[in-house]
Amino acid sequence: MNQKIRKAVFPVAGLGTRFLPATKASPKEMLPVVDKPLIQYCVEEAVAAGIDTIIFITGRTKNVIMDHFDKAYELENELTTRGKTEILKMVQEMMPPNVSFVFIRQPEALGLGHAVLCAKSVVGDEPFAVILADDLIANRNGDGCMSQMVEQYNKHQCSILGVERVNPRETDKYGIVKTKEVSPAVGQVETIIEKPAPEHAPSNLGVVGRYILTPAIFDKIEHTQRGAGGEIQLTDAIAALMSDEQVLAYEFEGKRYDCGSKLGYLQATVEFGLMHEELKGDFLDYLKNLALD
Repeated sequence: MNQKIRKAVFPVAGLGTRFLPATKASPKEMLPVVDKPLIQYCVEEAVAAGIDTIIFITGRTKNVIMDHFDKAYELENELTTRGKTEILKMVQEMMPPNVSFVFIRQPEALGLGHAVLCAKSVVGDEPFAVILADDLIANRNGDGCMSQMVEQYNKHQCSILGVERVNPRETDKYGIVKTKEVSPAVGQVETIIEKPAPEHAPSNLGVVGRYILTPAIFDKIEHTQRGAGGEIQLTDAIAALMSDEQVLAYEFEGKRYDCGSKLGYLQATVEFGLMHEELKGDFLDYLKNLALD
């Protein structure tokens, strides 16, 4: 029986140390890119792909994410009183009525694999998506990354990893896969290695923060020993899954911004500003004048 992708897991329990002191009391996922926090862009991407259950795996300092996706009665009443209907509509559309938000506390920071395992009781026996908010992916000309991956899942009915070509000198920042071509942009994963040194990498095809996984991954995570950094690596569990099931890699259409790094975050802010309907003209003029100074 073909199952739809209805649920998405958002691991958001990380400490965001690369953005300290900005993230001392506020989650990195709430850093704004122009006028939306990172996490909202990713939730909108999931909802556009047909996902109706958003599962946040949170940590101690992440209550503001819960507040962001909660109904703000006082704010809505104030906007209604002031007749600010457009802003009111924008606030209300952040939480579509057909979408449920679930929050699960990760008791220990034991890695991405463990964070995904925390969602087992809610996901159940269904295929599901995993989205990492650090990776902001823009596609100006069509469907978002997760919509593309859901389409590929509907064709192949197996786990799918979102991948892109990375700098061969930076393979030690990614899970790296070696694939056998199935169709244009789709390959069967033959090897997956977590953060190999460039001289040991089987390719420069890096896994980014988008996954569709079958529920069989939960058993593999439960039997995965702690790996790099003393954490339970999702990459190791996927490698084990490959012995039982086909796993595909999909080279999505779109541009990824590594918002887990300061440079990537600044690049996203500038380029999203240049795509913003309200700001792009004035912002472009500002940048041109700045370049001339």
